[in-house]
Amino acid sequence: MTDIRDDLRADLREAYERGRRDERSTRKRHPLTMTIMVIAAVVGLLVLALAAINGSFSRAGGVVDQNLSVAVERAEPAVRGAAADASQSLRSAGEQAKSTAADAAN
Repeated sequence: MTDIRDDLRADLREAYERGRRDERSTRKRHPLTMTIMVIAAVVGLLVLALAAINGSFSRAGGVVDQNLSVAVERAEPAVRGAAADASQSLRSAGEQAKSTAADAAN
């Protein structure tokens, strides 16, 4: 009688584990999605903390807007410089490819 119960328990446990594995395989998580979700949660917590510190969401929103504005002002020249450098590098690479092709044709 106890052998039957042990066999039944083992079968149930095996079925349970198989079900868990099947469910996990259908819910694969993408690392990028999880990273974005964590970042969004952190930003949400920061906004809530700012709202608690400043006493209202409108003042907390103003603080966030001000900080984003400062970050954009500081980042814009660097981004423009990087874009200009990339553009120049592409022009140089294109001219070099043209001259290489012309030399190979002659």
